[in-house]
Amino acid sequence: MFDVTLISDTIKGGVRTASFQTCGAVCSTRIDIELDGETVRSVRYTGGCHGNTQGVGALAVGMDRKDIIARLEGIDCKGRGTSCPDQLARALKML
Repeated sequence: MFDVTLISDTIKGGVRTASFQTCGAVCSTRIDIELDGETVRSVRYTGGCHGNTQGVGALAVGMDRKDIIARLEGIDCKGRGTSCPDQLARALKML
């Protein structure tokens, strides 16, 4: 119900770049992720609360994918059942 949809997934020079469409329950519409192995290199949201999504993205840089999932999975925004951070966790679980 709140799952993200994979739009693209490529690997170039050992860096994996994936883009996801978020579910309709959150303010952001897209998440772009770069991974070097299991380590997050960058996270960029399209839409959403700009300061909050920038903050989540900045905190994720340098972290292991599984640690981010453990910290962000299940975070709820205004009783919606998901949130922009939860959507990132869902996206990372697909990679």
